[in-house]
Amino acid sequence: MLRQFAIPAILSFLCVAPSWAGKTYTREEAVNTALENSSDVKSAEEDLKSATSQVTAGYGNAYPSIDLNATVTRIFGLDDVEKSTDLTDAATQMAMGKDAEGHPMANAYDQQVLGPALDGLIYGMKSQGYRWQSSVGITATQILYAEGKVGVGIEIAKAYKRINEVKLENTKAQVRYDVENAFDQLIYLDSAIKIMYASKELLQENLNFVEQSLKSGMATELDLIRVQLSMDQLNSTIASAEKMRVLARNSLLNTMGLEWETDVQFQGELRDPAAGYSFPDTSMANVKKRRKELVMLEETENMKNLNIEIEQGGYKPTVVLLGGIKYANNKNEFFDWDAPTWDKLNKYIALNVSMNLFNGMKTREGVAQARSSLRSTQIQKETAERGFRVQIESCVNTLEDANSQIEIAKRQIDLAQKNYDLTNEAYKLGRETQLHVLSAENSLRTAKIDYMKAIVEWNKAYNALLQATGEY
Repeated sequence: MLRQFAIPAILSFLCVAPSWAGKTYTREEAVNTALENSSDVKSAEEDLKSATSQVTAGYGNAYPSIDLNATVTRIFGLDDVEKSTDLTDAATQMAMGKDAEGHPMANAYDQQVLGPALDGLIYGMKSQGYRWQSSVGITATQILYAEGKVGVGIEIAKAYKRINEVKLENTKAQVRYDVENAFDQLIYLDSAIKIMYASKELLQENLNFVEQSLKSGMATELDLIRVQLSMDQLNSTIASAEKMRVLARNSLLNTMGLEWETDVQFQGELRDPAAGYSFPDTSMANVKKRRKELVMLEETENMKNLNIEIEQGGYKPTVVLLGGIKYANNKNEFFDWDAPTWDKLNKYIALNVSMNLFNGMKTREGVAQARSSLRSTQIQKETAERGFRVQIESCVNTLEDANSQIEIAKRQIDLAQKNYDLTNEAYKLGRETQLHVLSAENSLRTAKIDYMKAIVEWNKAYNALLQATGEY
């Protein structure tokens, strides 16, 4: 609230008070409500959750991957596969006969080893043609080196998370900025309306005086008409201001993410320029650290640098350690299963090294594109820094002009008040015309409203400079 102002009557207009029952929001409550309901804030929070998840996923790429695979295949057009002992039986039969020299045609080795071995070999070859072929296996894959992409990918995810953290902070600051500017505008309109009503009371006193003077013959009918016309104009101005206030209130409610309610009120104060608010730090070295847009561009630049490393990974090998265990079951019928035993399981471990030798210059062009993207971000950063300098200079000039306008507005009120008091007293003594009284009253009202505008403009300029320097 203004505390050092030469016109005490104006002080009461700087605080917005509800005139009827209903929900009343302070400035901070309005800001907090907007932060809770803002779709931009909610969207930024979801983006941050996603970015945080990407960091966790990046670390997950460094851990082993364990996969379960199960396959059931039905092959059509095959006959039943059965075990046979044809060669063993033939060797046994031959052992019972003798050759021309009287020796057995087959010996014990043929019957006990060679015959069963050949029968088993034939069965093994036939078993590849079972109608039902099923397998279940577990595979573990550990990336030992993936062209540097795992570690770099984690760093990129961290940088992206940082960008979204700053983005959320910046979004909240922008919501606060919008709400406070809308709040100040509403305070101005409420105060202006109160000034008009106070002016209306003065005008009504003047009207009463003219009516009495007309009856006593001290005033003319023209004097009365002038006051009545001035009253009509003031009533019209008040009605217009009240409509603007409704729109400003609804706009603020919309910014807060609330439905329009006719009984909602706002209560708050404007900064007093005379209260000695510190001038924002305009040092570019500090501005660069505080401006969230620059922080995001710096993190983006870091990401683009890391992305070059990712693309350059196409020139490097990939080393992967593999291990697995698999159970296979091949039968003529689906319901026929062998009990798995450790010795019959397929167990393996492998070390795989792969490296691209030629991919149509895809890697080379990917690196070139990544470098171009980095340079584009650097140009954006340089442009933003120059733009911030211009923005700060403009905001400083605007704030200085606002200070000057406040001093001018103060003097205007002092002069307008003296002019009205002297003119009104002179009129009552018959030394001034009614037209001059109305003009003095209008000048006083305009001076008060102009002062309110100057205070609001100063607050806007101060907020804009805080935002430009990153202190908001």
